[in-house]
Order: sequence, then C-alpha cells, then structure tokens
Amino acid sequence: MFSQVARLAAKRLLEVRRSLRPAPPVVFAAAAATATAATSRSFSTALNYHIDSPDNNPDMPWEFTEANMERVKEILSHYPSNYKQSAVIPLLDLAQQQHGGWLPVAAMNAVAKIIEVAPVRVYEVATFYSMFNRTKVGKYHLLVCGTTPCMIRGSREIEEALLKHLGVKRNEVTKDGMFSVGEMECMGCCVNAPMITVADYTKGSEGYSYNYYEDVTPKRVIEIVEMLRKGEKPPIGTQNPERIRSGPAGGNTTLLGEPKAPSCRDLGAC
Repeated sequence: MFSQVARLAAKRLLEVRRSLRPAPPVVFAAAAATATAATSRSFSTALNYHIDSPDNNPDMPWEFTEANMERVKEILSHYPSNYKQSAVIPLLDLAQQQHGGWLPVAAMNAVAKIIEVAPVRVYEVATFYSMFNRTKVGKYHLLVCGTTPCMIRGSREIEEALLKHLGVKRNEVTKDGMFSVGEMECMGCCVNAPMITVADYTKGSEGYSYNYYEDVTPKRVIEIVEMLRKGEKPPIGTQNPERIRSGPAGGNTTLLGEPKAPSCRDLGAC
C-alpha cells in the first residue's frame, strides 16, 4: 500500500515539474543547440558558468607584476605558512585591481598556484562574493545599493538615471570603456540612503580607490559621472548640502574614517 502511494506521489511530482517547465523557444535549426543550452540554464545561477573567450581562458598568460608580487609576499606574511589559502580574498582583490577591475580565469589560476590549492577552491570564492567581477567592467564601475532602505529612498530611480544617461544595461560597459553600472548590497550607511559606490580602476592597483557617495539623487549621480569623465574628483560622502552643514565637524558620514576632533575654531572658542 505504501509503495503504491509513493509511486503515485512521485508521478504527481513529475507532472507538476513538467507543467512548470518553460516551453522551448521557436528557433532556427542553426541556433537550436545554443537555445537548448540557454534554456537548460534558465533556472540556474548563470554567473557561476564560465565560457572560454579570447580574453578569458585558462591558457592566457597571467601573473602579478613585480611590484604587486611584493604586495603578495606582504599579504602572505599575515598568515601561517600552512594556511596560505586564508589569503585568497586579498589576493583575488589585488589581482582584480591589476586587471582593470575584473578577474579572468587565468588570474584565479595564478592565485591558486600561489596559495597552493586546487583552482576550484579559488573559483568557489570568486563566484560567491559579488565584489569580484568575472566579466569586464568600466574604468569607473558604478554600484547602486539595492538593499531595502536604499530602494525605499529611490535607488531604482538612481539606477535608471545612470543606465539611461550612459546608454547601457546593468553590467554592460560603455563603448569608450569608461563606465559600467552594477548593483551592490548594503553599503553600511542606511541613514544616508540612497547611495552609490564608485570603484576607480583607471590606474589599476596604483591609486585604486573605492568611494561612497550618499544622499544622491538622479540628477546628482549624472553630475558625478560627468565629473569623473572630465577627470575631476567629486566630493565623497553625503551629497546633501543640508546634511553637510548639520553634520559632524570633520564632515565624514561614511565608514571611510572617523570624523576629526573639532578644533577650537570649530567650537568658536578661539
């Protein structure tokens, strides 16, 4: 009796799965194989797949620069020699900076060789953390906070303004290679929502910066983009003049650093 019920339950489950499966797209015969592969991945995390390309394949020569190898040694010095694998995140971050903001599989393999682990152990980390980009990004990678407080305060409008102004979709790069737009989860300053982060890869690992811009509006983010395009440096932190006037003496409102202690001039005691 039990086995009969189990068979009926299994049959019903199979019917439900088939009913939920999307109908195969109508395609030309020449494109059938590609379409089938795409359909089979429609309910998977596509970002976890790697497909070799001329600029991203395991046969590419890739190694840290001489200067960065010194930084690699310094990073490894923070860990016991039998726990080199603990350095995987800072080494991947350094590799990403060197490679203009994204990680080709050859760079991941180079990190795996340095920390003496199987490459798959490095791939696991690179595919788990959204901070690692595995496709090309712009020299300025603009990340819009997508967490609830920022969404309530208009982050979707911020992203729409950026995409429309730059003429790209999310995670696409502008034709001049200058900008790309992505999403990032909580940036840790919900009180000043909405906000964006700008990862600056214009100089690789030399002068790399990762700056936060808070209290932004659709108009202000476009102004920030145009300042960056001109090589200017927009003021970091809050973009709301009222908040600047009412903020701490040092002016910092982000996690980039503690506000400086007020001077006697700030307190009106000089």
